[in-house]
Amino acid sequence: MSDSASATAALGAPAAPSGDRSGKTRAAYGGGPPGRPSARGVGRPGPRRGVSGGSPRAGGGWTPWLYLAPALVVLGGLLVYPIYQLGLISFFQYTQAQVSGGEPTTFEGFGNYAELFGDPRFWQVLFATVLFAAACVVSTLAVGCALAVLLTRVRAVPRLALMLAALGAWATPAVTGSTVWLFLFDPDFGPVNRVLGLGDHSWTYGRLSAFFLVLLEVVWCSFPFVMVTVYAGIRAVPGEVLEAASLDGASQWRVWRSVLAPMLRPILVVVTIQSVIWDFKVFTQIYVMTNGGGIAGQNMVLNVYAYQQAFASSQYGLGSAIGIVTLLILLAVTLVYLRLLRRQGEEL
Repeated sequence: MSDSASATAALGAPAAPSGDRSGKTRAAYGGGPPGRPSARGVGRPGPRRGVSGGSPRAGGGWTPWLYLAPALVVLGGLLVYPIYQLGLISFFQYTQAQVSGGEPTTFEGFGNYAELFGDPRFWQVLFATVLFAAACVVSTLAVGCALAVLLTRVRAVPRLALMLAALGAWATPAVTGSTVWLFLFDPDFGPVNRVLGLGDHSWTYGRLSAFFLVLLEVVWCSFPFVMVTVYAGIRAVPGEVLEAASLDGASQWRVWRSVLAPMLRPILVVVTIQSVIWDFKVFTQIYVMTNGGGIAGQNMVLNVYAYQQAFASSQYGLGSAIGIVTLLILLAVTLVYLRLLRRQGEEL
C-alpha cells in the first residue's frame, strides 16, 4: 500500500485506485466526486456532540458545579447581594430621618421610580449621559485601534516606549489623572492655554468645553486596554493573510476594514461592551474635573446624579432607584448587542 493509501485508510475514507491522484485527494479529505457530498468525510462539517454523546450534566454530573461553586459564592456575595440591597432600598422611603431612626421606614412601592420618571431633570441627565458615553466609546475605540495598528508598524524600541507610556496612563488612578488634566488646562498656569494663546480661558466654565475636557481624560485612561487587546489580536492573525492582501494591492485602510476587522470582531465586541459599561458609569472624572457636576449641574451624568440625590440630598431611596435604572439600561444594551451578533452568526 502506498503512503497516500495508508493515510486514506487511517482517516477512515475508502481507498481509491492508485492511479487516480485526484481521487486520492478527494478521498483523503472526505470528498467524493465533484458536486456530490461525501457520506463519511473527515473535513465534512457535521453536528457537534459532547464526548459522551449526551448532555453535559450526564457526562460530568455535579463535578463542574463543585469546581464553579467558590467563584459563584464570591460573585453572589460581591454582586448579587449588593444589587439585591440596592433594589430593596429603592422601594422604600429611606432618607436621613430613617437612617437616624427618627422616623420609621415606609414601603413606597414604585413611588421612587414614579418620582424619578416624572422629573424632567432625570431625562436631561440621561440624554447627556448617553451622548457623552457614545462619544467616549467611539473616541476610545478609534484611538486604541489606530495605535494598535501603529504598534505593528514600528520597530521594537518605539513599540516598547509606546506600550510603557500607554500602560502608565492605564495604571494612573482616575483622581490623579483628572487632577493632572485640570492642571494642563488651567486658565492661569496651564501650558495648553499658553501654547494655544487662549489667555485665561476656563475650560470647565462652558458645558461643552467641560465635557470635552472630561472626554479627553476618559479616553486617555481607557485607550490602553483597547490598544493592548487589539494589538494581541492582530499579532494572532496569520501573516500569510496580510501578505496576500498586500499583494492584491489593498491599502492599509482596506486591509483593516476587509481583513482585520472581520477577523477581530469577537475581540472588538468585548472591548466595545467594556467601553460602553465603563463610559456609561463615569463618575470620578466628572466629579473631580467639574467639581461635582459643573455649574448648576450642567455636566451631570447618571452616576453623579445618583450620588447627589443619595448623599447630598439624603434621598437614599431615590438614589437607589437611579442606580437600578442605570443597571437595567446597561444590561439591556449589552443583551441587545449580543443578540444582534448571534443573529449574524458570531460565536461569543
